[in-house]
Amino acid sequence: MAGGKMKKEKVKPRGVPYQGGISFHKSKGQHVLKNPLLVDTIVQKSGIKSTDIILEIGPGTGNLTEKLLNAGKSVIAVELDPRMVLELQRRFQGSSYANRLKVIQGDVLKTDLPYFDICVANIPYQISSPLTFKLLNHQPAFRCAVIMFQREFAMRLVAQPGDNLYCRLSANTQLRARVSHLLKVGKNNFRPPPKVDSSVVRIEPRKPAPDTNLVREYDGLMRICFNRKNKTLGSLFRQKTVLSMMEKNYKTLQALQQVLGNTEVGAVDNLDFGGAEEDLKMGTDDGDDEMELEDGGGEGSEFKDKVLSVLKEGDFEEKRSSKLTQQEFLYLLSLFNKAGIHFS
Repeated sequence: MAGGKMKKEKVKPRGVPYQGGISFHKSKGQHVLKNPLLVDTIVQKSGIKSTDIILEIGPGTGNLTEKLLNAGKSVIAVELDPRMVLELQRRFQGSSYANRLKVIQGDVLKTDLPYFDICVANIPYQISSPLTFKLLNHQPAFRCAVIMFQREFAMRLVAQPGDNLYCRLSANTQLRARVSHLLKVGKNNFRPPPKVDSSVVRIEPRKPAPDTNLVREYDGLMRICFNRKNKTLGSLFRQKTVLSMMEKNYKTLQALQQVLGNTEVGAVDNLDFGGAEEDLKMGTDDGDDEMELEDGGGEGSEFKDKVLSVLKEGDFEEKRSSKLTQQEFLYLLSLFNKAGIHFS
């Protein structure tokens, strides 16, 4: 500008660059481990065998990938960002690792995963819940997954009855897998550092896997029980909305039984307790806030008495979901099923 100094505009960086010039985007959950000792610890705790095919999700620039290639037979790396895919290919091109690394570019949630023995991953935290259940649904079952999660999510996965973070996510995951906490990881171990600490968790699918119908039924029950986990089950199952939903399903199943004869009741899908898409988004809604519970009153009193009689038979009326074990939930589910009440 004539007669004065030109003011320089500050350009905000689009991401945080690393040594090779690639920018990492926090919005995409790109936080790369920069601590080599931590990478070694994760690989060591994964218990990788030399014959293992390893699935890595979000390999980034390949710091963990290289260690995994050293430890196992081969690595299948699923990466969404095409820039990172090119970086991986450049890094291992012409090396002894090249023919043991397969890179798949795409969204892991939309990708048909091939066979693998073990999964080791530092994932974008926004896909934690859907990825966990995608892995647990994968067939054939893998041996274990060692995954870096946001710390609070990780602690919900491993939470036990009576813990503050015990929720529907805890109950559903632990029905299908043994989950253990391996180590806490501070945010300064990443580039760029996230806003929260992380934890590494080991997930081992149960073998044999629980029946698919049981998984659906169990989750249907958990939806109700963890709606307000600190309320008594007697209060929860007296709600008009709960009774109405349960009775509708009950009548639908009865009608289907009459049409289909002796068809397995638990195999009937598409009822009101929600589908697979909602299962993937279950997150951590455990609803501890105070809530004015609506009593079912006189409406559907016969069905209401049927539901309450199940709770009384198992001595569950005064119990709270936040304190119940998996065995107790399974017992409650069996009592409902015995009374002809199903949740799938």
